[in-house]
Formats: sequence, structure tokens, C-alpha cells
Amino acid sequence: MTMYADRVEAGLVLADQLKKYAGQPGVVLAVPRGGVPLGFIIARELKLPLEILLSKKIGHPNNPEYAIGAVSLTDRVIIPHEGVSNEYIESETKRIREKLKENYKKFMGDNKPIDLKDKIVIIVDDGIATGNTLLSTVKMLRNQKPAKIVVAAPVASRSSVEKISKLVDEMVVPLIPKEFYGVGGFYKNFDQVSDEEVLIYLDKLNNSSADN
Repeated sequence: MTMYADRVEAGLVLADQLKKYAGQPGVVLAVPRGGVPLGFIIARELKLPLEILLSKKIGHPNNPEYAIGAVSLTDRVIIPHEGVSNEYIESETKRIREKLKENYKKFMGDNKPIDLKDKIVIIVDDGIATGNTLLSTVKMLRNQKPAKIVVAAPVASRSSVEKISKLVDEMVVPLIPKEFYGVGGFYKNFDQVSDEEVLIYLDKLNNSSADN
């Protein structure tokens, strides 16, 4: 396969490759917003809970796209860089954390995050370009002592797979093209996922879990 029809097809492909984890003590962490449709399908097929992975990169002051670390609601990982002050890191951490709190409230309401200790954690995104933010996120998740960390994405650049696979227990990426020209280039339909769609997917899964 060189291209996916949409995120639904990509999610089904990943779910099939992850089926050995069905019913095990685990959790699917979907990277918002593009990873949520895939996370929904994987969680549904594997009968696992779905949560939103809330972490965000801290960008370099001279180049915001370049990640020098990442922040979650409770943790932080920083790669020291010359010329980046502690004041900048602290102010960015505070700003990002406020945004993450808003997003958590929006998507998860009053639900408490699942304790990841001794769980199989499956991180899902719709594709991985550089993988730099994900690297920092994985380091933060390790602090919660999960049994295993699995990263699953339909497509990823070769360099990101090489970097991330060294830090995780398993990486599931069906498509690793020789030439990577952006995640959207490997989907026929790559429409942006809205906050409303994220909420619909989360509600759907919660309702189906309640019915079972």
C-alpha cells in the first residue's frame, strides 16, 4: 500500500496489526486531533479504553517549530540548548500547561486520567514526520512506569522510525516510504479533524463501553 483512503482505513490497518493486545490491560493514547479517529477504531477493535494524549512541544525561542522538549499536565522533558534561558522555559511551560488544561477539560471533562502503571500504552497518531515531540512525550510517559510502550502510526519518515524505535518497546508503522513528503501526502482524504469530531469519537466509545 502506498496510500490510505482516509484515517478510518488507516485505523483498521493498524488495529489488525495490533490485535495481539486485544483485551489486555492497556490504554490507547491518541494524539489530537488527527490521531483520534484512528485511536477510536483501535480502541473499539481491541476493546481498550481511549484517552487523549495531551502533551505539547516547547519550541526553540529562535525557531518555534524546532522542539527543545515537551510539556504534559504533570511532567516536562527539556533538552538543554545553549542560549535558552530558564525564564523562557518556565514561562513556556506555564503557558502550554494552561492550554493543555483547557483541552483536557474540553475533551475529557471531569474524568481522571487512567493510571498508566503496569499498562500496555499504545500511542496512536495519523503519521509521524520528525518525531521530535513524540520522543520527549515517550520519555515523560516512561516516568509513569507502564508495562510497555507501543507507538502506532500508518506512515512515518524513516528517520523518525529510527529515532523512536530505540526508545519504545514496539513500533507499528506499515508504511515507511523512501521519500517522505508530509503525512497528508499518503492519504487520499486528509481533511482536518475538528474538536467537535474528537468529542463525537470519545462519546461514541464511551457509549459503546456502557452498552457492553
